[in-house]
Amino acid sequence: MDLLEILLYIQIALSASCLFRIIRGPSIADRMVAMDIFGVLVVGICAILSIITERGFILDIGIAWIILSFIGTLTLAKYLSGKKLNE
Repeated sequence: MDLLEILLYIQIALSASCLFRIIRGPSIADRMVAMDIFGVLVVGICAILSIITERGFILDIGIAWIILSFIGTLTLAKYLSGKKLNE
């Protein structure tokens, strides 16, 4: 096995543990942190897959994912603080 494949399997296993924390998190704050970590791990998976397959468009998917994750985190933080989204 190549080192990149091992790193890919580790990233997938860590993503599965983050999904478990998102589903079974004791509080909303724990779920938010797990969603942020999951987004970073997905971008890492996209980067590794881009290197393995030598296809650059996979990095574009990772960039779009992290932007959507950031917007979702901001929206959830505003919602939890009790403010409206247009404030």
